[in-house]
Amino acid sequence: MRITQYAYPTSRALSPYALRSPWSGLENEIDRLFDSALTTLGNASNSNRFPVDLYEDKDNTYVRAELPGFARENIHVEMVEGYLTINAERKSAADGNDAESFNVTRSVNIPEDVHADKVSATYENGILTVTLPKREEAKPRKISVEVK
Repeated sequence: MRITQYAYPTSRALSPYALRSPWSGLENEIDRLFDSALTTLGNASNSNRFPVDLYEDKDNTYVRAELPGFARENIHVEMVEGYLTINAERKSAADGNDAESFNVTRSVNIPEDVHADKVSATYENGILTVTLPKREEAKPRKISVEVK
């Protein structure tokens, strides 16, 4: 007499979609995000760029950039033909007397409703904030409605 162990059927054996995990879509997306993030870290074309935040209120548009470790005198902000360009340079002494220079730059398209003459910038605790005042025509106005 021979004893045989019974094997219970699994859902994989019964389902036509058995090879696909319910998490496989999420796993594939996470893998893709990590792969793209790691390839951009090694990409030389993006190594001299930094992230910026743009936000606005009713009177101003703001550009905020994190530039830790840069001296205030080595940060240059320029607005030309609708683009705000931020350049920053840091020099560090490597081995001996050789000084290495590290430059970062970023250009941002600015809306046309900005007063270019009244643009101001502040740099505090490694954060550069550029304030771009809106023109009076571009500011929202409250219009009263008459009832007759």
